[in-house]
Amino acid sequence: MSPVSPKSPVIHLAQQPDADALLARSPLAALVGMLLDQQVPMEWAFSGPYTIATRMGHDDLDAHEIAARDPEAFAALLSEKPAVHRYPGSMAKRIQQLCRFLVDEYGGDAEAVWRDAASGKELLARLEALPGFGRQKAQIFLALLGKQYGVGPKGWREAAGPYGEKDCYRSAADITGPESLAKVRAHKQEMKAAAKAVKAAKTPKSAENKGN
Repeated sequence: MSPVSPKSPVIHLAQQPDADALLARSPLAALVGMLLDQQVPMEWAFSGPYTIATRMGHDDLDAHEIAARDPEAFAALLSEKPAVHRYPGSMAKRIQQLCRFLVDEYGGDAEAVWRDAASGKELLARLEALPGFGRQKAQIFLALLGKQYGVGPKGWREAAGPYGEKDCYRSAADITGPESLAKVRAHKQEMKAAAKAVKAAKTPKSAENKGN
């Protein structure tokens, strides 16, 4: 399988050498890691592709093989301890949906999603079309491709929105080691705290409403 880009990136998303090496050389592993990146720590999500490949007895992931796997057997594979995700069953379904889409639309070649994209806008549209990829996830992955994989079609930063900004430490796209991981995690915690504060401010206190 050809590398994600000629840049031969050094990836530190999983914070595990073997798992990160797989993310660096396998376009499908990178996509699956991004798909898993929700409701679990980022290192857990991005180590998932390596765990799956290892349990399947391979050193890489193959979209054709995953798409053809029995759904129950594949879910069981992800559920083995330690589980690949907090919700291994639902994530197994999403990974198979993603792989079936890649097989149908790109001949099973994950890198084809971005290989010939003429612009950041076009690439974003392709990523948003992937099963399990909403706009935010698509923008984060676009930023990851641009910042770490050397995939930079014209206008990619603009298409990636705030995640395309330099030194912003907003997402997985900005993780290059333990220090940046800590900064991204701190940013996420700040955003959650801010959202919680806004919600609390909009919720009237029952005591204040009594007698009014």
